[in-house]
Order: sequence, then C-alpha cells, then structure tokens
Amino acid sequence: MITLDNVMNNSFLLVAILLIIGVLTTKFSSRIGLPSLVFYIIVGMVLSNFIYFDDVNLTQTFGILALVVILFEGGMQSDWSQIKKVIKPSVSMATFGVLITTIVIGVSAKFILDISWLEGLLFGAIVGSTDAAAVFAVIGNKNIKNKLASTLEAESGTNDPMAVFLTITLIALIQQPDANLWITLFSFVWQMGLGLVAGLLMGKITVWSINKINLDSSGLYPILSVGFALVTYSFTTILNGSGFLAVYIMALIVGNSELTYRHSIFRFNEGFAWMMQILMFILLGLLVFPSQLKDIIWQGLALSLLLMLVARPIGVFLSTINMGFDVKDKIFISSAGLKGAVPIVLATYPMIAGLENSQLLFNVVFFVVLTSALVQGASITPLANKLGLSGGEKITSPHTLELVSIGKSTSEIIEIQVDQDAAVINKALSEIKLPNETLITAVIRGDHVVTPSGNTRLQEKDIIYVLTTKVNRKKVTDMFTSEQTEPGTN
Repeated sequence: MITLDNVMNNSFLLVAILLIIGVLTTKFSSRIGLPSLVFYIIVGMVLSNFIYFDDVNLTQTFGILALVVILFEGGMQSDWSQIKKVIKPSVSMATFGVLITTIVIGVSAKFILDISWLEGLLFGAIVGSTDAAAVFAVIGNKNIKNKLASTLEAESGTNDPMAVFLTITLIALIQQPDANLWITLFSFVWQMGLGLVAGLLMGKITVWSINKINLDSSGLYPILSVGFALVTYSFTTILNGSGFLAVYIMALIVGNSELTYRHSIFRFNEGFAWMMQILMFILLGLLVFPSQLKDIIWQGLALSLLLMLVARPIGVFLSTINMGFDVKDKIFISSAGLKGAVPIVLATYPMIAGLENSQLLFNVVFFVVLTSALVQGASITPLANKLGLSGGEKITSPHTLELVSIGKSTSEIIEIQVDQDAAVINKALSEIKLPNETLITAVIRGDHVVTPSGNTRLQEKDIIYVLTTKVNRKKVTDMFTSEQTEPGTN
C-alpha cells in the first residue's frame, strides 16, 4: 500500500541522491576541465528515462528562484573596483551585443528550423545572452586577466534582463501582432531603470539592516541576506521592473560593503548557490526527453556552431568598438559566451504561452546549451593560455582558518592576499608598522601555514590573516595590496 509517508520518504531519498551525485560530479568535472553543469544536465536526462516529469510551470518557478540565488552569490563575489572599470563594454554587450546576437541567430533559425520570422527571432532572444551561473562557475576558478574576467562577469550578470525583455516582447508580438512599438520601448526603459534604482536602494537597505540589527545567532545573518535578495526580485518584478538586474546590482553593493558576519554570509550563500545550481540543472535535464533530441541533431549543431562562431563574435566585436579591447581580447570574450540555465528557463516561456512550435524551440535551445557548455566551457583555459591571457595558476585560500566577524565587537579577522606590487614584500613583520590593535595571526604560503614572528618575511601571493578593528579594515588591506607601507600614507 502506497502511503503519503512512503511518497515523502522516497522524494527525500531522491533529492539526497541528486545532491550527492551533483557534488561528486563537480569534483570529477574539475579534473577533466568540463563545466559541472554538463554533468548535472546529463544526470537529469538519464533520470528522465526512469522518472516522468513534464511540469513546465514548476521548472520555470524553481529556475527563477535558483537564478536569483546564483545572481546574488555571483554579484557578492564580484569586485566593484574591477567591475567599474569595465562598465561601458559590459553594458554595451549586455544590451546591443545581445540584440545583435538575437538578430543574427534569429535569421539563421528562421531558415534552419523552417519557422516564422518572429519565432526565429524568439529563438535568438532565448539564446542571445550569456548565463551568469555558467560564467561564474567556469571563470571563477580560472586565473583569467582581471579586465576580461570582470567584463564577462558583469556582462553575464546584466544581460539577462535584455534576454527576458526580448523573449516576452516577441511572444507578445506572436500572440498580438498589432502591439504598440512605443509602449514596448517605454517598457524596456522602465524595466531597466527601475531595476537599477531598486537594486541600488535595496542594496543600501540590506547593508544597513545587516549591520544594525542584533540577532541572537550568527547563522541568521546569511538567511536575512537571502531574504533581502528575494524581496528585491519580487518587489521589482511586481512593479514591472527587471528583477534580475535589481538582484545583481543589490548583490554588488552588499558584497563590496563592510558587513557584520561577512564571512558567514559569503560561505552560506556560496553553498546555497551550489545546491540550487545542482537541483536546477538536474530538474531542467528531467524536462528533456533524449529521444526527442535525436530528431534535431543537425539543426542543433548548425545553430550551435553559428552561435559560437558567427553570431556571438559579431555581437562582441560590434558592441565593443573603441572600448580598449584588442583582437585577442575580443576572440576570448566571444568564446566565453557560455549558455546555461537562463536560455532553458526562457525556453519554458513559449511552452507556457502555448506557442505552436514551443516544444521544438525548447529541444533546440537545450541542445545548444549542452553543446555550448561542452565546447566553450572546456576550451576556456586552453584558449586563454594560447592567447596569453591567463595569469597562471590562480591562488585561492585553503581556508584553514575560519574567518569571523564578531557582531557585538569592533574587531574581526580578515583574509588578505599579498599583491606582487605591495611594498611589504620581503619585509620582516617587525619592520611593518601596523595600525593600533592590529595583529597578523597566520601566514599561508602555498600549502603550508607559517606561524608569524617578527623575523617572518612576506612573499608575493602569501595569504595572511589579520586581526584588526573594523575601522582599520581598509587601511590594513591597502598596506598589503598596494605600495603603501605606513597606515594613512600614500
């Protein structure tokens, strides 16, 4: 006899297995150089042979929720000091670049898939943007030059609104061909403008709230931050603004501000984003029936190649004219236009709207995403090395020490990587004049922990842990990341 308890227990077991498989495939994918999302999708496709799942509405809802969490985590990890240097090209690619890509691939889709012009452009809009989840996951662990990495991160974080707008607009035009063009243009300006303003406002409110509120448990602060991210998306969307843009802007402000329990918030959201990404891609894989993909193999391959080799490069090269990128930079940016969850989630919109060729569009979009992740994701590192755009092995903290931010105290432990241009390199710790109430507690050099003493000399790429007051945080950071050697000097 099947009972509710049995159904729930089986569901819990399935979710647990999916999470474990997702984590293990992440380890496996990093060894062979493929994005983990490829394996999550494949897991979902394999399971679709045993589990029948076709709930498009649930998939879309969960996909949007997951994208909010992923955008929030990715935005918090982005360095505003680097992002602001590439705002112009990033925004240009996120708007004009997406539009150009949409038109080029849309025209191709019209003939290759034998669909109408509007349906072809709809396909182009769905696959026209890069995916934040894919880009953050792949670029995040590669030591690509700061300017290029920041450009790709900023573009992927801000181009979703353009893709969403174009997708919804084209669906409306297909259903109501006599729609007013001026109203459509006003809607775009309103969505972008409101998304920007709401993101800025909610970012400030979030930082103020986290720092001012005195919660009994440090574990509540990360939950509070996620709550503000969801409020930002919902509040903006209710007012017909771009919720995705608002969340990314809000996350940039939160991530680049002084926060109580900063480390706890970052680590929680990193793990939460990974969990949502695993479940989202597996769920999207479940929605696809592998038997249907074999019928669109050549169309999918043709459109994938055109997107990677023609449409995306044209969009990048035209939208970054006179913006400080040479040919090598543009080639790399073109090749790093990874597709991921966003196109698949957007492909559910025509299905929910009941468009005639919605299933065809979904299957081809899925095929394009899979080939993009396989080809572009695996080629990023070799191409960066070939073009001389890689900075070598990326240094990351082993986190052997737990960073803490003591909410009821004025002190915290911060983590700093010593820059190659820092004036403190080769200086003994006894020679470095630190601000009052500041102490270097540990030095991480490679895989080893160096117990600091007065005779310890700092080396390039050392990771140090410093106990200091919150007001001295910037002074201390500047000392080890620039030519400044004395606190308060230039």
